[in-house]
Amino acid sequence: MITIEELTALHANDLADLGDLLRDATENGASVGYVMPIGADDIASYWLGVAAEVAAGNCKLLVARQTNKLVGTAQLALAMKPNARHRAEVQKMLVHSDARRFGIGRQLMLAIEQYARAAGRTLLVLDTETNSAGQRLYAAMGYAVAGEIPKYALATLPGKPGEPSAGWSPSTFMYKFIPPS
Repeated sequence: MITIEELTALHANDLADLGDLLRDATENGASVGYVMPIGADDIASYWLGVAAEVAAGNCKLLVARQTNKLVGTAQLALAMKPNARHRAEVQKMLVHSDARRFGIGRQLMLAIEQYARAAGRTLLVLDTETNSAGQRLYAAMGYAVAGEIPKYALATLPGKPGEPSAGWSPSTFMYKFIPPS
């Protein structure tokens, strides 16, 4: 059984599981801001930065748990400028490669939308690697394409953990209007 919950603080075991999720995503070629090789210090620094944003109230961190192990995560970065408080950005939606194709990504995105509504956000934006499984999921959930930027990020070859980057990949920017609660 999968449960989705919000983390308001990071505990050591959650930090380790989140680190595993980021490493797994990077090793499997996901465009999530990192390329191989990725170091443990970089991973810990990233998640501690997220924890600081959560503590400051700028970000919601959701996780998917399966039998006390984190198998997925997504973030909702709340725009804080006075002219932008109607929108938020979906970030780092990750599902462990061993747990994919079971609807966890969809569950995380539905929960993100609920949190966005509760925070008074009616516009969600995100970016994803063009032609990725993520793009297909977001499109199926009603996200529209705003545009594509070629050569947006360095790519890692999936399944080649020790390999350096494989070249450039394009990113597609998407958005969705959600009705207020």
